[in-house]
Amino acid sequence: MKKYDLVVIGGGPAGISAARTAAMHHKTVVLINREAELGGAGINTGTLPSKTLRETALALSGVQARKLTGLDVTLRREATVTDFLQHEQNVKAGFNVTLTQLTQSLNIDFFPGIAAFENPNTVRVSDHSNGELALQGERILIATGSSPVRPAPFPFDQPHIYDSDTILSLDQLPKSMAVAGAGVIGSEYACIFAELGVEVHLIDGRDTLLPFLDAEVSRALAAAMEANGIRFHRNERIQECTVTGPNQIKLKLSSGREQPVEAVLVAAGRKSNTAELNLAAAGVPVGERGLVQVDEHYRTFVPHIYAAGDVIGFPALASTGLEQGYRAVCHAFSLEARDGLPSLLPTGIFTIPEASMVGETEESLKKKGVDYVVGRAPYANSVRGRIIGDTNGFLKLLFRRSDLKLLGVHVLGEHATELVHLGLMAMLAGGTARTFDEACFNIPTLSELYKFASRTVLLEQKAKGG
Repeated sequence: MKKYDLVVIGGGPAGISAARTAAMHHKTVVLINREAELGGAGINTGTLPSKTLRETALALSGVQARKLTGLDVTLRREATVTDFLQHEQNVKAGFNVTLTQLTQSLNIDFFPGIAAFENPNTVRVSDHSNGELALQGERILIATGSSPVRPAPFPFDQPHIYDSDTILSLDQLPKSMAVAGAGVIGSEYACIFAELGVEVHLIDGRDTLLPFLDAEVSRALAAAMEANGIRFHRNERIQECTVTGPNQIKLKLSSGREQPVEAVLVAAGRKSNTAELNLAAAGVPVGERGLVQVDEHYRTFVPHIYAAGDVIGFPALASTGLEQGYRAVCHAFSLEARDGLPSLLPTGIFTIPEASMVGETEESLKKKGVDYVVGRAPYANSVRGRIIGDTNGFLKLLFRRSDLKLLGVHVLGEHATELVHLGLMAMLAGGTARTFDEACFNIPTLSELYKFASRTVLLEQKAKGG
């Protein structure tokens, strides 16, 4: 029996952040991870791989070169799946090494294997090579992440039926693909494969793409995806999925329509990885899809057991997992940190084009009865926007009418997920339209769009005598 100040179960963003924070405050820490490779879904199957594949798809498709020169320099006709996945595998392997070196430098013990509670303070680790090991913790953090949901209609034991984890093992680029579910993951992968010349059918039971977005951005993103060749099947569900032959899959939709494709990617949400933890032995209940309930300090119903990251549900992002792991450990050991999450969380969607937002939407402000004004600035008005060949992107700012305080930021276009952070920082500082009007931005940069959008609002207010 080895005893530690902190036992961390799960080596993804939340677990790594928690272990690192505790170790830097001179606590004894052990990290348990099911796989020998650290990083969880964030590094190995989710965030990093999908975003790396997006950049690879943009490079192989030659889309940027066509925009800038008018020349077709596409490589996709000659590229193989090995070419497509090589950069993703190299980036992932590099981060795996970095995380291993981090744990070693901080003297964090690491045990790969399956963890299960024996009692509220003891975790037993089972590993094929080392047998079983019992670890005892004064504090325990559950950060086991999540896995893709696999709905009944899909025969995942058949070839060319993928989820967001197994899609990374595809052996060839199909000519056609159905993506079941137009959430963030489904939309991102639909864009990636469409960019590589795959005929993509995006099938979803809703009539609106990513309805949490500002409606104007949602419509513009859907139009851009359709222009890139993605075929939307709205208000549709897949009722039957049948593999009829090599590279032949037949889908029966709720409308009665049949859609033949060569491959299917199922993006039907995720479930928490808690089934093997034996949480009943620790006295920790689980909810729907295995979710672990926590309070504002990330404590479970058992005061010395905490949970963070995807395993506790929304917002289930790598960025929020990092913060949750950090703040959980700070509370566990009475270190200085705020409770809960930051008041403003940016959303980044790595579709083609990118979409990003922070704060209120027009719809949420109307629902709250807040009087607001809108400032818009198209990428085409920026020198940098024209240089990079993105003339369809735009920045949209929402200000409270009474004092022009910034309430929401929405971006669609190249580098949107970077550009949104300038607005985030302004919002945290209580910035207004005048904040951007007084700023001097480098030229050429997309950041000057904040000035254009804000000045438009200020001029309109002045014209009205405001």
